[in-house]
Amino acid sequence: MKNLSVVFSILTFALIVGCGQQTNKKKVEKKSSAEKVVTTAINTLTPEEKAAGWELLFNGKDLTGWKKYNDGEVTGWTVKEGILNNSGGGSSHGGDIITKKQDYKDFELYLEWKINPQSNSGVFYHAKEGGEGAISRTGIEYQLIDGKGWPSKIHDYQYSGALYAMYPPKEFAVKPVGEWNVTRIIVKGPHVEHWLNGKKVVDCEMWSKDWYERKAKSKWKDIPTWGEAKEGGIGLQDHGGLTQFRNVKIRRL
Repeated sequence: MKNLSVVFSILTFALIVGCGQQTNKKKVEKKSSAEKVVTTAINTLTPEEKAAGWELLFNGKDLTGWKKYNDGEVTGWTVKEGILNNSGGGSSHGGDIITKKQDYKDFELYLEWKINPQSNSGVFYHAKEGGEGAISRTGIEYQLIDGKGWPSKIHDYQYSGALYAMYPPKEFAVKPVGEWNVTRIIVKGPHVEHWLNGKKVVDCEMWSKDWYERKAKSKWKDIPTWGEAKEGGIGLQDHGGLTQFRNVKIRRL
């Protein structure tokens, strides 16, 4: 009986060790799966995003789907290692670009961006091509800027996340220069939300009494085409200094 007890104890210990090893193996497998999610390639859509109606606006390889505003072939902009770069020298070098599809009305736009010191750019929506010389004279702008390093004083409505020249961001949510920021723009009817790094920084109603009162006091007061379109293209600005973009995607609402 004593020998049988010893054998039983040995078998029990082996079973416990085996179960522990199996548990550890499962933990490793779970960790590996999580790592795969974190390291998902940029400029791609997950099956879940595709099912939800997301589409890539930037494929990570070239400027397919984009054109120069009020012109044809894009110049000055480059794609390097999956990152979209403006010219880094200002609008006279590369010029603003706009999506060839220009019927985005109600949507959620997502993109990631980072900016060089003393640089300035923007993301436009409801932008229309035509007689106006600059995209900023029709499209509504989500401002991107090195607010801390800008060489001169800027207004509150010029900080990153602002609805430029109209609604300042509710808080300074931008990351330090050189780090990637996450932007979301949600448009549903007249309602607009600007999000920056997980924080809602602008929440307003287009074409409302408040909207037109602000416009009448802004640089847009003598530009009747500004902010009037009910749909349009998505634009990226080449305004001054280097700004980089990745993971640019949109879904219609």
